[in-house]
Amino acid sequence: MKDTFDDNNLRKAWMGLLAKAPDGRVAKLLDAAIQRPAFSWLRAPEVGSTMVRARMGGTGAPFNLGEITVTRCSLTLEAGEIGHAYIQGRRKADAEAAALVDALMQTQAAKFLRTSVLEPLEAEMIAAKAVRASKAAATKVDFFTMVRGED
Repeated sequence: MKDTFDDNNLRKAWMGLLAKAPDGRVAKLLDAAIQRPAFSWLRAPEVGSTMVRARMGGTGAPFNLGEITVTRCSLTLEAGEIGHAYIQGRRKADAEAAALVDALMQTQAAKFLRTSVLEPLEAEMIAAKAVRASKAAATKVDFFTMVRGED
């Protein structure tokens, strides 16, 4: 196990957060926070498919579950930072915004973007998860066994 600080774990966290964001939400938060900087495409947004793999019970042997549609892109800022994005579905504008946030998180604007884009996005996703959990909890049935007086 590593005892040192790993920047890649932070990047995995924000990339996962951006990939799971609802339609148009990253772009809206980004545009409210800053004016989008100039960039050039390394790979313009393109739609394709990828194989999803799964494991039975989460621990079994992996198997191919099926294909999903993804949009991916890569861009570079004028200062040289590179941003990537993979977004489920056919959402080119969302992929562009996510790649831009990824690139900007590697600049001096990272702390500001964390508070103005990533933290609100994470809070919204946690709140949505809590709502789903409370709706599921409302349908929970508690089964119990009554003890008969015979033993």
